[in-house]
Amino acid sequence: MAFSSKMDGLWNCSIRWTPSFLTKHAAAAEYKQSHPIARAILTAANDRTLNLPEIDESQYEIGYGIKVKITDQLIRVGSIRFMEMEGIAIPAEITALQRSSHEQGYSGMLELHPTIRPEAKQIIRQLRRRHLSIYIISGDQEHPTKQLAEKLGIDHYFANTLPQDKAQLIEQLQKEGKSICFVGDGINDSIALKKAKVSISLRGASTAATDTALVILMDKTLTKLDHLFKLAQHFDTNQKNGLATTFVPGVLCVGGIFFLHFGIFNAMMFNNISIIAGIVALAT
Repeated sequence: MAFSSKMDGLWNCSIRWTPSFLTKHAAAAEYKQSHPIARAILTAANDRTLNLPEIDESQYEIGYGIKVKITDQLIRVGSIRFMEMEGIAIPAEITALQRSSHEQGYSGMLELHPTIRPEAKQIIRQLRRRHLSIYIISGDQEHPTKQLAEKLGIDHYFANTLPQDKAQLIEQLQKEGKSICFVGDGINDSIALKKAKVSISLRGASTAATDTALVILMDKTLTKLDHLFKLAQHFDTNQKNGLATTFVPGVLCVGGIFFLHFGIFNAMMFNNISIIAGIVALAT
């Protein structure tokens, strides 16, 4: 959520597939997806003014990639794990992030790099001032995830995590006594969003994420995240003060009747004054 993706190039296209042809079919496969990688591929296709073919059917493999049929040809777009799972042989020199294949084998590789959101560094600083521990939980490879963490000044990160792995990490951290607030916007984040004590997504994120998250940031950015923590802190303080102004006067009144001989009328007056004082304190 602290970054989006940008497609920087095409490498190792097969002899049968030109870079434009590869980009066109990858973009067609990702056309209805909303995650950062899909948006980066679609942006690259739009920049090249490519006309996308219509897909006949599609199957999204959460955490891995997508399979679509275009004019009776099966196209796969996804990570190295996805290609291995599908039995696609990948050239040994390929080490990048996103591959594409057709039904007869490997077609080419799209090179993408994370781009940090403009507001991300400021948000990280604000969260650090609140003495919060920050973690990156990413399905990306180790090297780019580590680079992103270093750029943002985040000490803890997990790479190569599948959706179920993200959820297990959330559960593990919460078992260690941590109260977890998870921010995510993709289908791959939906399980972790459900497991976290507090879950946040953005307007315009995947339906799975927005349907699961407890809080939706309507301006599509993270700029209100610190304000959200302020509201939560203020609400927590009011809850504690409200409990104190209700419980403590009640105990004093009951004790006063039995031990100090206040009398019921005096006890009720004292209780009412205490409640009014509490309301004034909460209002300020």
